[in-house]
Order: sequence, then C-alpha cells, then structure tokens
Amino acid sequence: MLVNGQHYRTIWIKPDDPRVVQIINQHVLPHRFEIVDLTTVDEVAVAIRDMLVRGAGLIGATAGYGMYIAALNAPTGSREAFLAALEADGKTLKATRPTAINLEWAVARQLDAIRAGDTILEMIEIARQTAIAIADEDADFCRRIGEHGVALIEEISARKGGEPVNILTHCNAGWLAFVDYGTATAPIYAAHDRGIPVHVWVDETRPRNQGAQLTAWELGQHGVPHAVIADNVGGHLMQHGMVDLVITGTDRTTHTGDVANKIGTYLKALAARDNQVPFYVALPSSTFDWVTRDGVKEIPIEERNPDEVTHIQGLYQGEVVQVQLTPQDSPARNYAFDVTPARLVTGLITERGICEANEASILALYPEHRQGAGGRT
Repeated sequence: MLVNGQHYRTIWIKPDDPRVVQIINQHVLPHRFEIVDLTTVDEVAVAIRDMLVRGAGLIGATAGYGMYIAALNAPTGSREAFLAALEADGKTLKATRPTAINLEWAVARQLDAIRAGDTILEMIEIARQTAIAIADEDADFCRRIGEHGVALIEEISARKGGEPVNILTHCNAGWLAFVDYGTATAPIYAAHDRGIPVHVWVDETRPRNQGAQLTAWELGQHGVPHAVIADNVGGHLMQHGMVDLVITGTDRTTHTGDVANKIGTYLKALAARDNQVPFYVALPSSTFDWVTRDGVKEIPIEERNPDEVTHIQGLYQGEVVQVQLTPQDSPARNYAFDVTPARLVTGLITERGICEANEASILALYPEHRQGAGGRT
C-alpha cells in the first residue's frame, strides 16, 4: 500500500544489513511515520506484545522474521544447542499474544523448515528464506482475498445503480495488520481501484483506536472515501439503511466457523443480523484453527493492560501523548477479543474463494485438512 505515494510493506529485511529486520511503528501512527530496527528476539517479542506490530497476518510474519533473527543469534557450537535455542526463542514469541493463531503457526513452520537443514549455515539460510516466504504468501493471499471479495461489492454497486457502496469495518484488518493489502480492506481497495464508488464507515475501535488511528490513515493514503464513527454508531446506521455490507478481519477462526476478532465484533454481527445486513469475515488460511471446534468456549481470550481502557493516546501540541479518561481510583478490565458464533456470519472471504461459515463449506475449500480437523480422523 501507499505512504505519501510510495509503496511500503509492513515488515522487511533492511536492504543494506541482512541482520536487521525493519517494521513500521504503529504506536505513533497516524501522527508520525517511523521505522524501527529489530535485531534481537527480545526486541521482536516487545514489538509483538506492545503492538508496534499487530494484526493476525503481520503478527505471523513478524514471528517468522523473529525466528530468522533467533537463528542469526543462536549458539553455533553444535546442532543440538542451536536448535534448543531456537525452540526456546519460539516459546518466547508464542507467549506474546495468545489469541492470534498466526503466531503459533509461523513459529511451528519455521522450526519444521529449519530442522531439515544439514548445517547451521544452511539452517540460518532456511530461516531467512522461510521468513520471506511467509511474508510473500501473506501479501499474495490478501491480494487474492481482494479479488474474491470485490465481487460482493460489485454486486451491491450494480443493485444500487452505481451509488456508493457503504461498508462498515471494525478494528484494523487492513494493510497495517498484514504484510500488504489487508483482508477486510483488500476487497475495498480492489473496488476503489476499479472505479467502483465505495464509502467506508470506520469504527474507532476502543480501546487502542485501531480504526480511528490506523484504518482511517491507510484509507486516506489510498484515497478511499471514509468517515470515522464511534463504536456504538454502527447499529444506528444499519437501522437507517446506511450500511450495505460489513467486512471484518479475524485473529482466529475455527474450522467450524466461529470468529475471534477485536472486542466489539460480536455486537456488530448482532446488529447486522437484526437489520439483514450481510456480515463477512476476510481471512487467509493461516488464520484458521483446524483443531478447535467451539470458539466461544475454547479460544483463549487475551486480557491486556487496563491502562489501554483508562488512558487514550493522541496528538497534543505536536507530540504524541497519553491522557487519562477515568477516575484515578476506578478499576478497569481490558478483554481484547470476543467470539462471533458462526450462525451470525454470512460468509468467509479467503484466498481460495468465499464459503459459508460452517465446517462442511470450509473443508470443501481446504480438503487437505479433512483428516484430523477437530482432532478427528
């Protein structure tokens, strides 16, 4: 996607130093564009945990590059010591964000690939190539999600006689949450680039305000018409026919169709169902959980620092600052995700096409997971 007209990905190896991985610091967006260097596993873990990077796909890609950094820094005295260090670093990375399944998937993929190497130098090169492959696949899958999802927008546009298609988003499932294109935004960008009039309602997405700070910024950079709204406005807009389509992302979706996403997604799905507004979820296959069956009961829900609820970040006199919203002595709780049951999801937009949010339809798109899905044989 574009930043001041220049193409960027969200993560890459520094061109003049292959031992350094670079990311865009999402903490200071939209007020400042800043690139951060990562050279140690601890720095990668902090970047994931403290949300300098965030979003399912980007968390996975960052973990992939984190394992490359782990390989660069691991002891080289023996194969056993090298692999033991990588396994320990993998555990460190997996502990940073428990809900996003791409993180665990990327670490496991790296370890499987690295173990196939014969020498330590070969294993380091495998780690580098695998990290790049994970990032390239993420970008390609998101591009393909856009190609499949744009048909939904085209259909609504035709039905409306070319009037703008109003799409509601929640959180940021855009370019900044992946390596490129995004998931929920990929169909929107594809439609805009084809000249289909679209307008995006951008939920502010408390806490952390990923919609107001990130989605709005990247839509603006790409020239897509949009308006930021408070989280609780969506139901009102749907009641008055001002939303044609809801598209969200997901941090983990079970192979039975339950969707874990940023807190508040469930409420949007309920409002959409009550007002007959199609509710779609966009995701790459790396975000599917092929083991868990009941998302509401089984998906671990991350509870983050309550400061994200009691404080808010913004621009004041040219500086990015935090201010307190709540009474000093009022406690707060910060559940980061909720689970939308499959029955409320109209469909899933994947890199292989659009399917219903149920086990049979998902496995029809991904037949290679039929054996062992949900622990069955």
